[in-house]
Order: sequence, then structure tokens, then C-alpha cells
Amino acid sequence: MNKPKRPDRTQPPDSNKLPQTIIVLGLVSFFNDFASDIVIPLIPILLATVLAAGPIALGFIEGVADALACFVKLWAGRHSDVMSGRRKGLAVTGYTLSNFSRPLLGLAGSWVTVLILRSIDRIGKGLRSAPRDAMVADATPPHIRGYAFGFHRALDNAGAVAGGLTAAAVLAWSDLSLNAVILWSALPGLIAVFLISVGITEEKRITKPQSLLLPLQPLRWSALSQPMRHYLLVLMLFTFARASETFILLLGHQLGLEVVELLLLWSALNFSKAITSTYGGQLADHFGRGNLILLGWITFSVSFLMFSLATNNTELWIISIFYGLFMGMSEGAERALISDYAHSNERGTAFGWYYLTNGIAAIPAGLLFGFVWYLYSAATAFLFASIIAIFAALLLRLWAWPTKQKV
Repeated sequence: MNKPKRPDRTQPPDSNKLPQTIIVLGLVSFFNDFASDIVIPLIPILLATVLAAGPIALGFIEGVADALACFVKLWAGRHSDVMSGRRKGLAVTGYTLSNFSRPLLGLAGSWVTVLILRSIDRIGKGLRSAPRDAMVADATPPHIRGYAFGFHRALDNAGAVAGGLTAAAVLAWSDLSLNAVILWSALPGLIAVFLISVGITEEKRITKPQSLLLPLQPLRWSALSQPMRHYLLVLMLFTFARASETFILLLGHQLGLEVVELLLLWSALNFSKAITSTYGGQLADHFGRGNLILLGWITFSVSFLMFSLATNNTELWIISIFYGLFMGMSEGAERALISDYAHSNERGTAFGWYYLTNGIAAIPAGLLFGFVWYLYSAATAFLFASIIAIFAALLLRLWAWPTKQKV
């Protein structure tokens, strides 16, 4: 008489099995990043060679693109809460917009065109990011959310590996130009859009009596809990250190690495993240989110200090892999902590604030890194970021340490 419900809703309270929704969203991120990372590692190369632009242009493009998207992320997360958790439509729209605009970078004739297309791509990311992360939290029992976010990040990074290796192979073994390779990135992007369109069915939620519903808090900063505000402020500071990883590729270009080797380096960096993301998420479930985040931030500081001292391609390879291994450990914990702080009917809004605070810092962070590089040197820029990162880690431990986790 009792019909079985969907797998996502029938997991035993103590089950460690990932729900089907998480698997599908992971595959969507794999193919989306497959498409994206055919393109992203080529942007600094495209700017430095074909379009004759440098680190300031790269920092401006990445900063503006992220900042434009940050307010969209807050709106999209909030809107998914207002729609009683109906998040799929926003996610599908976001993936579609990104995978339509991104391949057109292959037709760009100036850095301004790159800026426009990259901004559209990031607006698409803005539409999907908070609703998608809220979907992950909605579908996952609290005790394995670190595992779920870590798994999602692992497939995300694995897609980046596939994208970088594919771009490297095509450029090395075919006659296709850099621009043509970017245009072909549309194919895995279409697979990502197809998977999220047909692979996930949102369940109709049972409407509770109005008296039992927790009302949405006003959309203002003061409505967030104090622990979450502290965490987001420290995370914003850390964003000033966490400049775009494409600067690592620009450093490699400056050290004399060829395009194919840069793509292989990008793939190795993301592979390092992929192999530790899931395990790092599981460790965060057992030992606390703060411990894994702190580990990631400290090793970030150490890595950027080492980047500032790198003088050849061998050193750059070793440092990049070290950086990737430890950053991958903390990625799931950062997002899982946001879901810990949020009520179930406000997860989209919480992730919107998470992405907004990161985005607000994006323009000054990218420009600051680029200007320090331009005015002084690449070594000075990486050293400066290292100092900011260690200061952020200290603030996390002394001022914003997560002591209670809401489930």
C-alpha cells in the first residue's frame, strides 16, 4: 500500500550513500567544466599572444566578470527560496547561458570582446551556482554534506582535467588553431545542459501549514547569524589572496612554458584537486569544517610563497601539484559550512550571500594582483597574496571559528 519514494528521500538517517541527485549534479559539473576548461586556461594565452594584452587586462577581465555575477548569485539563490525550493529552472538557464557564450571567445577580436563574453559566461554561473549548491544541500543528509560537496567538487575538478588534456592533445596533434579549439568546447557543454535538463526531477514539496513554516528573513546582511557574518567577512578577505588560478598559467608563460605544457600543467593542478576533494569532504564531516578550511588556507599561503620563489618549469609543476592537493581538501568544507549555518528554507539565500561576498572582492582582488605584478613582479604579487592568506587563516581561527553546526 505504501509506495516507495524516490531514492533521495528514502536514504536511512545514518546512510553514507550519496543520493542520485548528487551523482547527476556531479556529472553535470564534470561536462560543464570539461567545456569550460578547454577555454579558461587558453584565456591568458589568448590575451598575451593573439590579443597582445597582459596581467592587468587579465585581472580586470576576471575581476569584472566575477563581480557582475555576484549579485546575480544572490538574487538567484534568494529566488529559489522564494519559489519554495524550485531551483532546477535557474540552474538549467545558467548552464545554458554559459555554454552558449563561452565558445564564442574563439571569435573574439579584442580583450574588450573577451571581457563581454566572459562576463556573460559568469552571469550564467551566477544564475546556477547558489541554486545548484542548495540542491546539493537539500538532497543530502546533514552528516554527509561535506562528502557530498567534496564529491561534487571532485567531478568538477575532473572535468577541468579532461578539458585541459583535450585542449592540449588537439593543439599538439592537430592543425586546429587556438580559436577553433575554443569553438569546439561547445560539445561537452551541450551534454551538461542535456543532463541537468533530463536527469533531475524536482519533487513536488508537501505544503506545510503556514504556522509551521519558518518565514524568510529579510534580504539584508544583519539578518544573517553572527557566526555566518564573521565567516563570510573572513572569506571575503581570503578572496583578496585567492586571485584567479589563471595567474599561475601566466606565470608559466612568463617562465617560458609552451601552450601545450601550460594546458598539461592546468590539468595536473585540477587532477590534484580532484583526487583529494571527496576525501577532504569526508574528513570535514568527521573532524569539523573549520579544521579542513584552515588546512586549505594555510597551505594556500605556503603555496603562493613558493610560487613567488619559482624560477623554472620543474619548480612550477611541483608547487602547482602541492597547491592542488591541499586546496582540494578544503573545497567541500567551505560550502558544507554554509549549509550548516542556513535554515532549510533559506539555503539558496545563504549560498547567494556566500557567492556575493566572494564576488564583491573579485574586482579589487584581480586588479590588485595584476597591478602588483605589473608594477613590481610576479614574485611580489604571489608573496603579497601569501601574506593576505595567512592573515585570513589567523582571523578564521581566532574570530570566525565554527563552534556550532546547525543541522
